[in-house]
Amino acid sequence: MPVQLKEITVAHSPDSDDAFMFYALAKDKLDTGGLKVNQVLKDIQSLNIDAINGVYEVSAISFAAYPQVADQYALMPCGASMGYKYGPMVIARKPLTREELKKTTVAIPGLLTTAYLVLRLWEPDLNIVVMPFDHILEAVAKGEVEAGLLIHEGQLTYKQLGLEKIVDLGEWWFEVTQLPLPLGGNVVRKDLGPKLIQQVTQLLKDSIVYSLEHRPEALDYALTFARDMKKDLADKFIGMYVNELTVDYGESGRQALRKLFAMAYEKGLVDEPVEVEFVTI
Repeated sequence: MPVQLKEITVAHSPDSDDAFMFYALAKDKLDTGGLKVNQVLKDIQSLNIDAINGVYEVSAISFAAYPQVADQYALMPCGASMGYKYGPMVIARKPLTREELKKTTVAIPGLLTTAYLVLRLWEPDLNIVVMPFDHILEAVAKGEVEAGLLIHEGQLTYKQLGLEKIVDLGEWWFEVTQLPLPLGGNVVRKDLGPKLIQQVTQLLKDSIVYSLEHRPEALDYALTFARDMKKDLADKFIGMYVNELTVDYGESGRQALRKLFAMAYEKGLVDEPVEVEFVTI
């Protein structure tokens, strides 16, 4: 039987793009139909682990973690972060060929991140070390590690530290597939039942649309999560990952996600074929 709830918890990362998406829900801008929506903020690696354990009713996750949560969660058709010809990138202090990169150690932001999954699709034979995503840029700049896999705003700021781009995985992905690169999305627990699942999914979609239609105020809210980013840089970063594909994956987004899992299965990076189950609203 579906659980009957009057309040739910939505878990997402404390990043400017997620904050922008959830602004309307955080600040009570929407009619929730009497449903109380609580928010929990955690880094994406923690969210992935919590989702595997079914902790929250709604959660942001890395798509790489979806196969491990698909038994408990369905994928919302809104809230995706997708890079169109851009995405996570490997950077180093000096230019490196792929063969040279294989002889270094690459800092990655988590074993369950989609960035790491796509990195393995690009080159499976790398030495890695796991590091909090917001430490990687500085660690490479200081020479603590030879190379790093950047997610979030580091993709826009690495040049300021004199670092070199080795590969943009979003560019590579587009060359291979002609599709956007799916990185993260939002899932809803199946035990909520169809009615509540649809209600919550519609609320998230309405929140994203509200922020896009009220960009200045949503941006001001998101800036409080932007780790000292300048406003124009935060606006650019949010624009990269909150757009029409965030409102709805569309056919290209759905196709991209299926392609990601098909390639991962083909390369032996996931154990079995992945069926993607989307909520319909």
